[in-house]
Amino acid sequence: MAASLKKRIWGWYFFDWASQPVHTLLLTFIFGPFFASVAAAYFIGTGLDEHTADAHAQSLWSAGLTIMGLIIGIGGPIMGAMADTAGRRMPWIVTFSVMYVLGAAALWFTDPSGSNMWLMLVAFAIAFIGAEYALIFTNSQLPSLGSREEIGRISGSGFAFGYLGGLIALAIMLALFVEQGSGKTLIGADPALGLDASQKEGTRFVGPFTAIWYAVFMVPYFLWVREVRTVASPLSVSAAMRSLKDQIKSILKRPSLAAYLGSSMFYRDALNGLYGFGGVYAKLVLNWEITSIGVFGVISGLAAAIFSWIGGRADKRYGPKPVIRFCIIVLIMVVITIVFMSRESLFGIPLPAGSTLPDLIFFGCGVVIGGAGGTLQAASRTLMVRHTREETATEAFGIYGLSGRATAFLAPMLIGTVTALTGSARIGVSPLIALFLLGLVLLAWVNPKGDLDTWSDRSS
Repeated sequence: MAASLKKRIWGWYFFDWASQPVHTLLLTFIFGPFFASVAAAYFIGTGLDEHTADAHAQSLWSAGLTIMGLIIGIGGPIMGAMADTAGRRMPWIVTFSVMYVLGAAALWFTDPSGSNMWLMLVAFAIAFIGAEYALIFTNSQLPSLGSREEIGRISGSGFAFGYLGGLIALAIMLALFVEQGSGKTLIGADPALGLDASQKEGTRFVGPFTAIWYAVFMVPYFLWVREVRTVASPLSVSAAMRSLKDQIKSILKRPSLAAYLGSSMFYRDALNGLYGFGGVYAKLVLNWEITSIGVFGVISGLAAAIFSWIGGRADKRYGPKPVIRFCIIVLIMVVITIVFMSRESLFGIPLPAGSTLPDLIFFGCGVVIGGAGGTLQAASRTLMVRHTREETATEAFGIYGLSGRATAFLAPMLIGTVTALTGSARIGVSPLIALFLLGLVLLAWVNPKGDLDTWSDRSS
């Protein structure tokens, strides 16, 4: 492999390293559970009992993620088409990177009393949307990084590298900043930088920390990833919309791609639901402290890094489709376990008071969610590459993003609805089982080798 291409691949890896904390630290293991605890405390202050307040907090988080999913799903493919018609991707990545940094940094101002929780939900949305839009454009660069045979390994290694970065970032936050109930960090020290534990400043620092992390580690990406430009033309919304319309119409003539986009739409939505509510579940159902959720995140992140790397090798040997199928089945089993587990019982079997079995099982679930989830994401973008032409890669990955986000509102909405109807944050996650099953069924119609050869022949 040429030295310049190797450096470009490593630069591309650094986007995963820089951006992973938006999922690891903000969405799942620190800010998400912290926001849920703040919202629950706020609702308790209005006179609700703890069980009802927990359900309201989960419903609020669900509503926020639902709206974010709609914005990402609608806007992603449109901007991808605009970038492809203009022949530029980097300006879009810079713009959305700025969105992420500003939104994440603003989370510092979260009031532990919940007085500005709606405003902070908006700030989180700006960060999350910026990161997700940037991901569409960096994913579209994957086809230019290697041969069809090498893409699976590159994709898996990128996810592994990213999860390692998220793991290190999470460990730093837990060791130096996030307060336990005692006001000390996980290593027994006061929060670094003189932060006030009584005001949860150590936990709130997760926003500025992830913003700084992203800004620093995107430097190798911008230095080493040189844009492979297509034929440039003036930026035109109408031309982009025509191109997008043609792309969507072509999907109807490509049954393998249509089935894959439908399959991934459901199973990726379910996976995002697990990521978005795993930490919230631990906080509201198991009553874990944020530091315990963070340790859970470290274990999950380590599993994700290891298994994404292993999954990339399995992808190269067996192809992405068998890897995806295996991961979905494993994740269905995890969700079933979560639904039928509480502090008091496991699959209907009563547990002794103070039993630590739910904690141990949920830690095990974290390992599986991290390992299977990371492998699933890496194999998924490999299978998309097998259905993608390089010259329209941004647009194609915009549609891939659309398929993953077109129903991104569905998992949070279903979780919020079931939570509200049952009054149980635990039972609320049960709709994820149906979403994973729908993805598994549709996967049966997907050609494991893609459809570019067949489609090219038909269109020539």
